[in-house]
Amino acid sequence: MLENFRRITFGIVLSAAILGLAHRSPPAALASETQSPIALHPDNPHYFLWQGKPTVLVTSGEHYGAVLNLDFDFAAYLETLAADGLNHTRTFSGTYREIPSSFGITDNPLAPQPNRYLAPWARSDQPGYFDGGNKFDLTRWDEAYFRRLHEFLAAAKQHGVVVEFNLFCPFYNDDLWKANPMNAANNVNGIGTCPREEVYTLKHDDLTNVQLAFVRKVVQELKDCDNLYYEVCNEPYFGGVTEEWQWKVADVIAETEHSLGVKHLVSMNIANGSKKVERLHPAVKILNFHYSFPPVAVAENYHWNVAIGENETGFRGKDDLLYRTEGWAFMLAGGALYNNLDYSFTPRHPRGDLTEYSSPGGGSPALRKQLGILKRFLDDMDFVHMRPDPALVQSVSPKLSTYALVEEGRTYAVYLHAPLPHKPKKLSDFRLLNARAVLELKVPSGTYSVVWTDTKTGERGPEERAVASSGTLRITSPEFDDDIAVVVRASRHP
Repeated sequence: MLENFRRITFGIVLSAAILGLAHRSPPAALASETQSPIALHPDNPHYFLWQGKPTVLVTSGEHYGAVLNLDFDFAAYLETLAADGLNHTRTFSGTYREIPSSFGITDNPLAPQPNRYLAPWARSDQPGYFDGGNKFDLTRWDEAYFRRLHEFLAAAKQHGVVVEFNLFCPFYNDDLWKANPMNAANNVNGIGTCPREEVYTLKHDDLTNVQLAFVRKVVQELKDCDNLYYEVCNEPYFGGVTEEWQWKVADVIAETEHSLGVKHLVSMNIANGSKKVERLHPAVKILNFHYSFPPVAVAENYHWNVAIGENETGFRGKDDLLYRTEGWAFMLAGGALYNNLDYSFTPRHPRGDLTEYSSPGGGSPALRKQLGILKRFLDDMDFVHMRPDPALVQSVSPKLSTYALVEEGRTYAVYLHAPLPHKPKKLSDFRLLNARAVLELKVPSGTYSVVWTDTKTGERGPEERAVASSGTLRITSPEFDDDIAVVVRASRHP
């Protein structure tokens, strides 16, 4: 009886809080003309449509703390992405945070300093939070949080950046759960007395009510943002997250948006590496993978006719070559989204110029420019009408890894790179220097133009003319190191 009374009372208080705050409009200075949110392209749902244009999302972004960490200068960060020709970022909502010792990350943006952590919930008047300051009140929203969130989305739009807003994240260890506002030790509501593996399971109504109230609140707040999609949960394959809980969150997003008359894309993070999706929530239109190299996840799930992304990289080493080839391979395999986790961005280095870091991955100013080249390479083609075709390359010498996008009879884009293991112990053993590649492509007989692109500088070679006979086109690359790309187009005038 007492437990039921506590739950009923909490529900009444929480509902009152939502009714009091949910319909607050963003500051007038931040309001913008409403546009349709980024969506799947109607002619090819493996890609996006944004602001009336076919879109792919390519970036090399910070470690997800741009909003929740008050010491992170997101204006400088977003300006840097735009200057490098990138158009995407991933940020965590603040329902999860890390601590300075987490995962060996140098100056981790997800691990704010004491009293510099901004969560969706307001602080109470009672001291005792994990690293200082007052505990949280899970029935009240923090106005400063939502103001900063609106400012972040507005700045991102100004710079042409689409935001993946990650709603939740599991707790990888007990120390992370000890730091979380939903832990009963850190809130004044007596909520969150369970072990960390049960937080996202629907086993505890008080926690579920808090989580779903946050989902409804943030969906209401961001209803007018066109440069936004939601991800349900980061890496739900850890920490006890259940599929039923994920589907419930997706249900609430869809139901809330239906009542508001808007519709944003919803992403689910499927696996590290790859996994064949067996069933898909009807609201989910993006399948995101981590550490997906080689990019077999794309082919395994292409039949779902949704966008497929790789929204986190790392744990392979620090060299730019690793993450450049990973990005090119994923996108030329038919991916719609690539986000390199870039450890050169930190609160002290919001422009991504930290080079001496010991974090478990890569990222650098040079790599960002190279990924900008990848995005421009794709944008210069009619990729909406192209499909991945592993059978295009009949042979290649020397032995190289190849990926191809094809519009049959018109355009053929091929990316080639030196074969690399997932985690090379000594990268120099796999480098390919001063190489020339000879390819045979399976194409209709005819005349073609051939243009090679240096993936490191963006420099394009001169347009060459080549003739295919008996359904085979033989072309030879200029000299290159490690990787190169080519576009072959059918000529109108043989």
